[in-house]
Amino acid sequence: MPHSPDLARLALTVLQPGFDGSAPPAWLRRALSEGLGGAVLFARNIVDPDQTADLIAAMREDNPAVVVAVDEEGGVVTRMEAASGSSWPGNRALGTIGDPSRTERVAAAIGHLLASVDVTLDYAPSVDVNADPDNPVIGIRSFGDDPGLVAEHGAAWIRGLQSTGVAACAKHFPGHGDTVADSHLELPTVHAPAALLRQRDLLPFRAAIDAGVRSIMCGHLLVPALDPAAPATLSRPTLTGLLRDELGFTGMLVTDAIEMRAVAALHNPGEIAVRALIAGADAICVGVSSEEGESVYVLRDAIVAAVHDGRLSEERLAEAASRVVALAVWHADFAGARLWNERDDDVALGLATARDALRVTLPGRGPAPAAEAAIPPLAAPPLVIDVAPRLNLAVAPGTPTGLYAELLDNLPGTLGVTVRADSPALPDLAPHADRPLILVVHDAARHGWAAELVAHAVRQRPDTVVVETGMPGEAQGSVYIATNGISRASAQVVAHLLVHGQ
Repeated sequence: MPHSPDLARLALTVLQPGFDGSAPPAWLRRALSEGLGGAVLFARNIVDPDQTADLIAAMREDNPAVVVAVDEEGGVVTRMEAASGSSWPGNRALGTIGDPSRTERVAAAIGHLLASVDVTLDYAPSVDVNADPDNPVIGIRSFGDDPGLVAEHGAAWIRGLQSTGVAACAKHFPGHGDTVADSHLELPTVHAPAALLRQRDLLPFRAAIDAGVRSIMCGHLLVPALDPAAPATLSRPTLTGLLRDELGFTGMLVTDAIEMRAVAALHNPGEIAVRALIAGADAICVGVSSEEGESVYVLRDAIVAAVHDGRLSEERLAEAASRVVALAVWHADFAGARLWNERDDDVALGLATARDALRVTLPGRGPAPAAEAAIPPLAAPPLVIDVAPRLNLAVAPGTPTGLYAELLDNLPGTLGVTVRADSPALPDLAPHADRPLILVVHDAARHGWAAELVAHAVRQRPDTVVVETGMPGEAQGSVYIATNGISRASAQVVAHLLVHGQ
């Protein structure tokens, strides 16, 4: 049976590569004109909203229907605001507040930012249930460890974002929350039995589908209860049998980035793309491309060859491409009716949400909202020690994580020191005895060296204020503040709380 002369164009349609630079390179523009269906933006592509809007407009000159995607979860995973930190706290903060209407409003605020530059697809929200507190890559990116809460807030987030004409993408199917490995580095295994997966991990995806989510991202996860032989990305029983046939999802299914070691250690990129399409994926996310784009054409040619060899049916490829196009059409249909909002109002919402998510523990008391905690203002400019473990690879390099800059703005004379895992020692505290001491930590309970530093500091200085920006642990110090996430908004409200008191 002869194949369509548009086979190469169909193969390009299902690809969503990343690229370098703040303007579209020549190879990308050529590929777009030949039918490349998508592209993903990272922090390396983004300077400010005006530049980003110009970048996307230039891409649309070559393919008006290109699906432009970005990872903008709010909180620690931000691309649009990687240089400054997000204006909105992330999922754990929203789950801690527990108000789905607030979650919907925050997602809409993120949507306003993305819609203003004409982004098509946000690779968010994470609807993973954070079942394992030692999870190194989900943690604060999850709404929590309760499936019902994650389902409710995930659906609210999707409604809020999609109300602005930006498509949401629930991830990481079938659930990355019950793992102790990071799929950027290795293949995680989810050991839960099928019954537990359906009761816990799949519940938020069912809710996302019911909420009308336009896209779902599959995770690079080995889930033996679903398929003992292949990771979810390459598993037809998981992607087609479960997600399509059982759960009834009809939107666009995109892979996580195929250069991640969880799958890159198993096959070459072309083989991963082909196997993912056979399994039921519609779009292939490729975070890194070669300088002249040759790697994108290698993927195209591998897909075309698989059709000619009979491994991948042309009907399956055409179906995948049609779902990519359908997403682009949905986005275009919003062009004249996008919801806008004043930037100042959206930022104010982020600050109020970050403040409401704070939990403060004083000696002899349990965690309480900041509004209910009596914290005296700092008596002098403090010494801020940022105990900074390396964050996972989902976080853009250079994303601000500490508190020092915000405290310095609020209280001139503040001193800052950063301590990292490769040199895990506190500075000499004696010369700073007249200064308040603030320790900023992230997931200290997961990092033994960080936990030891906190304990050591509190022994020397019982008046130490500990600010935990990750998963809260055992409260220590004279004041223990859990921000429930990393964002510029969170840093600002904590600095204001410490400087002005409550």
